[in-house]
Parts: sequence; C-alpha cells; structure tokens
Amino acid sequence: GVGAMTWSPLACGIISGKYGNGVPESSRAALKCYQWLKEKIISEEGRKQQVKLKDLSPIAERLGCTLPQLAVAWCLRNEGVSSVLLGSSNPEQLIENLGAIQASAGGGGTQQRGGVLPKMTSHIVNEIDNILGNKPYSKKDYRS
Repeated sequence: GVGAMTWSPLACGIISGKYGNGVPESSRAALKCYQWLKEKIISEEGRKQQVKLKDLSPIAERLGCTLPQLAVAWCLRNEGVSSVLLGSSNPEQLIENLGAIQASAGGGGTQQRGGVLPKMTSHIVNEIDNILGNKPYSKKDYRS
C-alpha cells in the first residue's frame, strides 16, 4: 500500500536525446558542477543507454509520442509509483512532458496525439522492460 514518488524521469535530460552525439556546450552536462553527469554520459554505460534509447524510438513512434513522453508514461504506469516529479528547463519542455497524461494536446511541432498513458498496455510495458533490462523483481517473484 505504499507508493513511490519518482524523480528525474528523463535521467537529467539523457532521455531527451540531446546527448546522442556527445555533450553540447550549451547543455547542463557541460557545466563544471555537472561533471558527474558528463562522465556518466560519455562512459561505456552511457553509450549503452544511448543504444537503448534508439531501440525505444520505434515504440514512441508507434504510440505517436516523444521519448520524454514515453518515459514519463512508463514511470506512471509502473506498479507502486504514485507520482512523477518533472524538472523542466523551459515551458516547452513542461508542455511536452505533460503530453504523457493529457487527454489531448497539439501544436508546437510535437508528435502528440492525445495522452500516452492510456496507450501503455501491458504488452507495450513488457516490450519497454525487455529493452531496458532493469525491471525489479516484486516480492512474490523474489520468494518463488
């Protein structure tokens, strides 16, 4: 009966795609105080994450959403998650992220065609979980 409040569903911007070709000078990871983020992005693990993002892109396209919207909806769809804390750098990012739950949205050049959350069937969630390879075991799975 306890729910989790998750934060950073876009992994400090990694899921936004802006780090797909390295660390842009104008990005947060280029700041001295975010050296840890830059190191994470350019590490072997960071490169593996970029491959997973490319593997997730077709799912987002099928659902008519962006990767950030898919990430927020995936977080909300997870059993045990009560809410997701969004951190947006500008109003456009906030509007895009909210597209994960909006009944309808539009404009702005985004791929929004209604909310993503209702489209997150167990089949879609399993497909995402298989790509990510990080699904935790539930207590009953652990005991069996």
